[in-house]
Amino acid sequence: MAASTNTPNLLTAGPLLCLAGPTASGKTAAALAIAQAFAEQKPPLLVEIISVDSALVYRGMDIGTAKPTAAELAAVPHHLIDLIDPSEAYSAARFVGDAQRLIGEIRARGHLPLLVGGTMLYFKALFEGLDAMPAADRAVRAALDAQCEREGLHALYRELQRVDPVTAARLAPGDRQRIQRALEVHRVSGLPLSSFHQQKAAVEMPPLISLEPSDRAWLHQRIEERFAQMLDAGLVDEVQALMQRGDLHADLPSMRCVGYRQTWEALEADDLSELPERGIAATRQLAKRQLTWLRSMPQRHVVACDADDAQAQVVALALRLADLLAAPTTPSA
Repeated sequence: MAASTNTPNLLTAGPLLCLAGPTASGKTAAALAIAQAFAEQKPPLLVEIISVDSALVYRGMDIGTAKPTAAELAAVPHHLIDLIDPSEAYSAARFVGDAQRLIGEIRARGHLPLLVGGTMLYFKALFEGLDAMPAADRAVRAALDAQCEREGLHALYRELQRVDPVTAARLAPGDRQRIQRALEVHRVSGLPLSSFHQQKAAVEMPPLISLEPSDRAWLHQRIEERFAQMLDAGLVDEVQALMQRGDLHADLPSMRCVGYRQTWEALEADDLSELPERGIAATRQLAKRQLTWLRSMPQRHVVACDADDAQAQVVALALRLADLLAAPTTPSA
């Protein structure tokens, strides 16, 4: 049986609050409002934000990730933003290690860690632990890349359906990165990826505030407006500059981020006419997946992000949840 690493003691041993939601649900503004509200308490409790976002870790990817502005980053300390180059990869395992370290450091300063983002896999990995799976094998990965180029992704997907039907059923047939990883695990270990996902024991979870729309059309409109704003702000130029570096390609995790993938493909085809439609559609699909993940988290406290007073509700809920948080440890002199 695969071993797993759980972190319930870390998550409940001191003050910690989480804020999640789909893309365009207003997480950044709500997080800053929470930080301000805690700072205005008597005595004040200072907040530091830990980003839970697989796209914000990349330097030079600002417009398409809706990265917080310089003023927003200066208003409250932020962590795990602009962490790595787009040529590098960032994993859920690395996030858990980074988040664990930061939670401890922030508590040691007597501050409140506030985890904010929409990468639900990262939240899930932090809450429930990670299964011990085989490390990446470059030779096997290269062989899979070559097979994919030679036979097509559909052939790899059919192989996955044969050796690991459970994993194949939960992956989209076009999800090259995860299909190849699942096949890599099988070829290295002889076991299906699904066998490494063990049922976790129930543990106490930190409070999580979840921004979810009561009317999905509201979120769709927000997504449409924000993608238009990204295009106006220079998303195409940003992706073009990344392409011109020469060391990046479309299959890197960074370039598979929603918005970047569609813009890269449009630039390669030298046709931007369908970019708005394709970018908006992909972002809506991302939001749908995020909401599905959120509904599987029983500890969440839902706030309707399309309510007129959504931000005030988030702040009030965060303050009410404060009595569930252990008193912060005052750093020794």
